[in-house]
Amino acid sequence: MRINELTLEGFRNYGCQTLSFDEKNNVIYGENAQGKTNLLEAIVYLSCGRSPRTRMDRELIGFERDFARLRGVIESRDRDFVTEILLQRRQRRKMTVNGVSAKNGSALSDVLHTVFFAPEDLFLIRDGASARRRFMDASLCQLRPRYAEALAEYSRLYEHKTRILRDSAEYPHLLSTLPDFNARLCQVGAVLIHYRARFCDELALHARQAHGECSGGRETLDIQYKTVSGIADPFTDHAALVEALSAHQQDHYEAELASRMCLSGPHKDDIEVAINGRSARQFCSQGQVRTAALALKLAEREIHKNTFGEYPVMLLDDVLSELDPRRQEYVLNRISEGQVFITCCEGDRLDTLLHGKVFEVREGIVT
Repeated sequence: MRINELTLEGFRNYGCQTLSFDEKNNVIYGENAQGKTNLLEAIVYLSCGRSPRTRMDRELIGFERDFARLRGVIESRDRDFVTEILLQRRQRRKMTVNGVSAKNGSALSDVLHTVFFAPEDLFLIRDGASARRRFMDASLCQLRPRYAEALAEYSRLYEHKTRILRDSAEYPHLLSTLPDFNARLCQVGAVLIHYRARFCDELALHARQAHGECSGGRETLDIQYKTVSGIADPFTDHAALVEALSAHQQDHYEAELASRMCLSGPHKDDIEVAINGRSARQFCSQGQVRTAALALKLAEREIHKNTFGEYPVMLLDDVLSELDPRRQEYVLNRISEGQVFITCCEGDRLDTLLHGKVFEVREGIVT
């Protein structure tokens, strides 16, 4: 799986440019705020229809422009694909794959898969639970189209329920609609838990191996999926999950009314990470936390490979500069297969580590 050619027009700070990439290694260097991350962001967007940096598509359109266009020539599953996306300020976006309209990001994920690793991901372990949920969601939306649909529906239902609770003091009649929203939230929430539990189970397997290798066998990494307290076994069948979620909702009904907040459901899920039996978030050093975050990202890459038989495109956004030489070498050895994009501020240093193409970015122009 690889992206062979990328055309950007009006995307972020890019005017109009077409780039051809190496099938293995691509090093992108330049000073800060020149457009290196924007280039990787465009590749991620082509893979799922979502940006890792913003929820607002209009922010992807360059200043003083009315539209942005992305076009990727992609090789996947021994076939050639052309994915195109048109973003417009006053109209809905338009997406096509080989000229056929794509209704949502799942159609893009059928073609291209990416794993995006940014410096802030090194703090994934110590961040709040929402960061680890975003990590799960970003990967699962590419891996499982059903999950992406369920997540979108759950988000809509959650927002509606939150508004009902918030406005219920002024408009008490709104509470009569809560049972319908609660019932559907349980149905869709059970789908999210089903996929998240299995993702974390596989993530734990690969991350434990990666962490052990990176730490020289001195440390053991454990990962546990944490969901609604009323669910004893997240691997149980759908009906049992729905029943448990419903019971948890009932237990928190009065508290939700009092707080006017949605307190029950998988929107509060988390991934618990432990190193040598101790909570990584609370007790581990910065170096240990960074190694654990590396392990999670490398494990994510292996899950994609095992699911589809091909490595996803790996995008490292200035991550290596944040690592010591030993961890740098480990990461580069682990990603030697598949297509890789690495951004940095020093092109010559990485050129000695990787063979492939080297690009310089200056004010949105790539040479």
